[in-house]
Amino acid sequence: MSGFGKKIKKPVTLITGYLGSGKTTVMNELLRNEVSKKVALIVNDMGSINLDADLLKKGSISRMDTTMIELQNGCICCTLRDEFMEQIEQLSKEDDIEAILVEASGISDPAAIADGFLAYEEMHKKSSVFLNTIVTVVDADRIYTEFLAEIEELQNQMDEEYDPDIINLVIDQIEFCNVIILNKCDLLNKKQLEKVKMVIRQLQPEAEMIETVHGKVDAKLILNKKRFDYAKVNNSSAIQKALAREARAEEDGRKEYGIESFVFEERRPFEYNAFINYIEQEYPASIIRAKGYVWFADDDIHVQLFEQAGRNASVTEVSNWIAAFSAEEQKEVFEEYPETLDDWDEAYGDRMNQIVFIGREYDEAEIRRQLNRCIAG
Repeated sequence: MSGFGKKIKKPVTLITGYLGSGKTTVMNELLRNEVSKKVALIVNDMGSINLDADLLKKGSISRMDTTMIELQNGCICCTLRDEFMEQIEQLSKEDDIEAILVEASGISDPAAIADGFLAYEEMHKKSSVFLNTIVTVVDADRIYTEFLAEIEELQNQMDEEYDPDIINLVIDQIEFCNVIILNKCDLLNKKQLEKVKMVIRQLQPEAEMIETVHGKVDAKLILNKKRFDYAKVNNSSAIQKALAREARAEEDGRKEYGIESFVFEERRPFEYNAFINYIEQEYPASIIRAKGYVWFADDDIHVQLFEQAGRNASVTEVSNWIAAFSAEEQKEVFEEYPETLDDWDEAYGDRMNQIVFIGREYDEAEIRRQLNRCIAG
């Protein structure tokens, strides 16, 4: 038994992808499917409020023994890199944890995260973790409708230098991975989908590509014990060398690629028709992505999830406010989750409109003014 006492290293799977591509949905599908393993989660959101982690908590996780760590107010590829590696190492020491699943923020650079892993392994030879897979979730519909022409233009002018903007971020994420989940394929016809796949293959010809609808993917294709081949992936990109972009590591992860965010919070409810009209008629194109929980004056029971990514926006009922529970049910919640009382309002309980907006060159004051006009009188 020569292997007796040998420390088993645990695999870390990184889920990346641009804002609104469906990373949280994919995470949920992986957890639902992988019932045989105890998987720990690390969720990184660029806003001051980690809404992706909150969404997972509010009923999406089907396996209650899942351990989750939240990292927010920065990116794990730069400002939170050290904290990220410390959390991974700490989780790996728990005997029942078999794998670690990481959802990176929508503006994370996967190459920078992989660099962090390499540097950490060099400094900590006895580390108990290894990077096994970098998955990039790609919104097929958004690539086709918003980015296709610009990507093709870049490919036709590969000898020119470009400022690191949103399209370069999208390219970075597609280039540097060994698995691509092409999500929302149902929103395109066959010809459109083939064109998207062709362009992606020109950017990243070697990564495994999995076509999905609503993020449904076989966990066995993602969660494995193979070691991520950094050199192979780094050399597999068709335009990585041509673009010759210098590594970026700005102090404020929220301003990577010129993207900024702010949070709108208001206890009072929205007036439904006013809110929907604003979203449909006056919503600014400068907002790339928005996500948050809202409630309406004519429904004080249900938590509504508002999501917007590009041209798509939705309002979906996800659960009930604790304030709508019976007194006995509320008591049970407070006993089990005393932190709930930290943000409890005497008049509204836990009801709150709380939305993170992410965009470029937006008019924050005007957006706040418009949203305040939607508050019920």
